[in-house]
Amino acid sequence: MSSPSKTLDDEDLKVLHSMGYAQELARNMKGFQNFAISFSIICILSGGINSLGQGIGGLGGGAIGIGWIIGCAVTLIFALGMAQIGSAYPTAGGLYHWGSILGGRGYGWLTAWLNLLGLVTVLGAINVGTYNYFIGAFGPTLGLETSFGLQAAFVIGITVLQSVINHVGIRATAKLTDLSGYLIFAVAVGLTVSLLAYAPSWDFSRLVTFKNYSGPAGGDVWPATDSMLLLFGLGLLLPIYTITGFDASAHTAEETQNAARAVPRGIINSVIWSSLFGWLMLSAFVLAIPDMDKAAASGWGVFFHVLDAVLPGPLKQLLYVLILVCQLICGLATVTSASRMIYAFARDGGLPASARLKTVHATFRTPVAAIWTAAVISIAFTLYTPAYATIVSVTVIFIFLSYGLPVIAGLFAIGKTWTTMGPWDMGATAYRAVGVLAIVAIAAIFYLGVQPPNDAALWITGMFLAITAVVWFGFERRRFQGPPVGEEVLRRQAEIAAAERALQVTD
Repeated sequence: MSSPSKTLDDEDLKVLHSMGYAQELARNMKGFQNFAISFSIICILSGGINSLGQGIGGLGGGAIGIGWIIGCAVTLIFALGMAQIGSAYPTAGGLYHWGSILGGRGYGWLTAWLNLLGLVTVLGAINVGTYNYFIGAFGPTLGLETSFGLQAAFVIGITVLQSVINHVGIRATAKLTDLSGYLIFAVAVGLTVSLLAYAPSWDFSRLVTFKNYSGPAGGDVWPATDSMLLLFGLGLLLPIYTITGFDASAHTAEETQNAARAVPRGIINSVIWSSLFGWLMLSAFVLAIPDMDKAAASGWGVFFHVLDAVLPGPLKQLLYVLILVCQLICGLATVTSASRMIYAFARDGGLPASARLKTVHATFRTPVAAIWTAAVISIAFTLYTPAYATIVSVTVIFIFLSYGLPVIAGLFAIGKTWTTMGPWDMGATAYRAVGVLAIVAIAAIFYLGVQPPNDAALWITGMFLAITAVVWFGFERRRFQGPPVGEEVLRRQAEIAAAERALQVTD
């Protein structure tokens, strides 16, 4: 009699083989680990803290009390659509495969490039944010002042460390992201309780109060403007940037047991729990602020301004250290996600040097070339664009474009070319509503992401899109075949079966 785990392994293999792929990566991750890797990349203790000035420095407490909820609802739209598709197609390529299957090979190729750009830039944003956090938390004590050279050395150092841990195997990475999942919960609760306990008063009206802090009044986080609506929209970049990276559950699908069920649960649960705990934590932060005008004027340093004013020294230092650990593991999990995207895209010949990038280390069972490629590109991007706010804007644009493309393709394919759903299925009507909302959300995110002082994001985005168009129409349109379909699937399945029979004979 076969064991339940053996049955699930067989089911995972059957789904993977049906799409023409062999099981090359080690399938050691369980459902919680799949959730934890997305939860670790989202990491409310990273983006939620490092980008806090975007909210407080714009409209004050209302940007958290109300704006956070609306921004998280926007990200949930994408998560719902991605969960539906991920349940039907649980492969390491994630969004790339979804775009190709639902929209065609060119559509999938574009999705892959945008997702790849989003993943390497979000890695850069996370690690630059960690540097800024380190300087804000420990710089005064260590006598350090920020500089481009120090930032470059710090970012390179932690990116290399994160890549080394990824290099040696998914087990080590999974254990650390497991730890991070529990640690983020614990530290977020600890920070929330501490802020509420030491808050001078609890003025809940702050959470629904808006005041124009643009210009010097908000530490020049946003240029001076009379438009409260624009400031509210810009403040949404805080939750939208923070609640991102949940595609990691899809990128590690081939390393996850019972993937067709675990992947959609990982996507949805990571968004919901991060949104809830993030709102509670940041709402407590707003309640603890002694003087809202002074806090807003501190701009990007608002987190340290408030903790220095409210919390006792030893407690504050303990929280600083624990938050730093969470941010470092956040970057670690992002290396995992980005490298799996590179591996899957290269497996189908979508990248230069694909033959090298698709290789899996015989001992560690990890795509080592893809891991180090993600690290190098991310470091290069942060050296070219050292401004944290601009990096965040570019990341948000690329990542949500890549999230939206397959969801929108599914809007037109569902019930037509896409008729087979996975075990997680919201129904065609609900999915179509999600697809329409995703189109509106993408337009709004793009508009907000290129507003001053991040208008350089428009030129960076335009440059990358122009290069992408030249590469596609000049080269890849004729060469790139996309994921296996039809007879190619049958050919690959025959090769997989032959290789497995040969392995059994050898054993």
